[in-house]
Amino acid sequence: MYGIILAGGSGSRLWPLSRELYPKQLLNLNSEKSLLQSTFERLKTCMHEDNIISITNTKHSSNVKMQLSELTNNPVVLSEPVAKNTAPAIVLASKYIMQKSNSDPVIIVVPSDHLIQDKEKFLSTVKKGEKLAEQGYIVTFGIKPNYPETGYGYINTSDSIGEGFKVKEFVEKPDLETAKKYLHAGTYFWNSGIFMFKASTLFDETSKHAPEIAKLSQKFDFSNSSEIPFIEFDKMPSISIDYAIMEKSDKIALVKLENDWNDLGSWQSIYDISPKDEKGNVLIGHVLDNDSKNSFVYASSKLVATIGLEDTVVIETEDAVLACKKDRTQDVKHIFEILKKQNDDTHRIHKTVYRPWGFYTVIAQGEGFLTKIIHVNPGQKLSLQSHNYRSEHWVVLYGTAKVILEGKELVLSPGHSVDIPLKAIHSLQNPYNEDVEVIEVQMGSPLIEEDIIRYEDMYGRV
Repeated sequence: MYGIILAGGSGSRLWPLSRELYPKQLLNLNSEKSLLQSTFERLKTCMHEDNIISITNTKHSSNVKMQLSELTNNPVVLSEPVAKNTAPAIVLASKYIMQKSNSDPVIIVVPSDHLIQDKEKFLSTVKKGEKLAEQGYIVTFGIKPNYPETGYGYINTSDSIGEGFKVKEFVEKPDLETAKKYLHAGTYFWNSGIFMFKASTLFDETSKHAPEIAKLSQKFDFSNSSEIPFIEFDKMPSISIDYAIMEKSDKIALVKLENDWNDLGSWQSIYDISPKDEKGNVLIGHVLDNDSKNSFVYASSKLVATIGLEDTVVIETEDAVLACKKDRTQDVKHIFEILKKQNDDTHRIHKTVYRPWGFYTVIAQGEGFLTKIIHVNPGQKLSLQSHNYRSEHWVVLYGTAKVILEGKELVLSPGHSVDIPLKAIHSLQNPYNEDVEVIEVQMGSPLIEEDIIRYEDMYGRV
């Protein structure tokens, strides 16, 4: 068996903690591991770790590789140069698997942002689905609803087939009254977004129901490379696997997902799974509360004081605060979209940004300047790079920094500084055993992260 982890997405309903460039699948929401890492560990119960393929957007690929490298050597991560929804991603990742394995294996596709803690029940459910997949079905996994949820899509089933059901129809997220009808009908399941199929079945059904994707996919060859070329991929239609294939095919079966499942799609869902105090509150971080009830307060960088709240969510990050009624958390995505339309970077990026070598925090910015604190972990280094629009000035705060500047090597101790001229080729490195922290002052315009030309990079970003 092979596995595909869908590791893209923006997690807009978990703003401001989830951002476009550091979405919820990369966050540690309920444990020491991120949701992505937990997904990888869960799939390892079903297959060898070398058989797990992740596919993500280019802008997330370095963070995805960094997190998976903590769990396995040489993780396989395919990078989409542009977002085209799930159908092209799944088809190309499946083609990659067929070419690399030179076989027609059963493949399971899982989102990277779900919480499933009972690995044994997950494995037994997968085994049931595998039998149907071997018979030529595309298998979807459904959750029996226990309340009228309006935030999920539903799947209606008919006759039993093996240890599952024949799928009658997929339906969109319903309003409350419709959700109540689905609940009472007894034949409807929540759509988990988990699929399983033989590779040949997927390609047969893609040819029938999404011929444009099937035709374009023939132009990709992964025999010598895992690269997805932009020019060819950009021609792909942007469409979900549900719309492209699942809703049209007559070979769809559903297996009931027996174990615990939560897609952690809203702050309400995070509240639901979190341990609560005697008043029903979830208080995380530096929170001082007086007489609140059934509320969720998350503080990441400041003291948050609350008094007399009820059924309320408050989320604090370095640069944004969200406050809303607990039953309105699905609407957070509208705030995210407004920020996006306004070109407000608060939807894209945190003040603290994690990189494979460590992290940086923006502490001040204005017209023509930007100031960061850069933290480089032991044994790590930034890429050898240059910039077309900015010069930089580095001051070492602590640790010993190795600087490469125009082919020369400098070793700087705390208090020492260096100027990086415009277009100079340079690198900040930490080959030592202690952390390094540097203040960086950028001067120029525009001051954007995309203004990086890489020449060498130990994390494969050249």
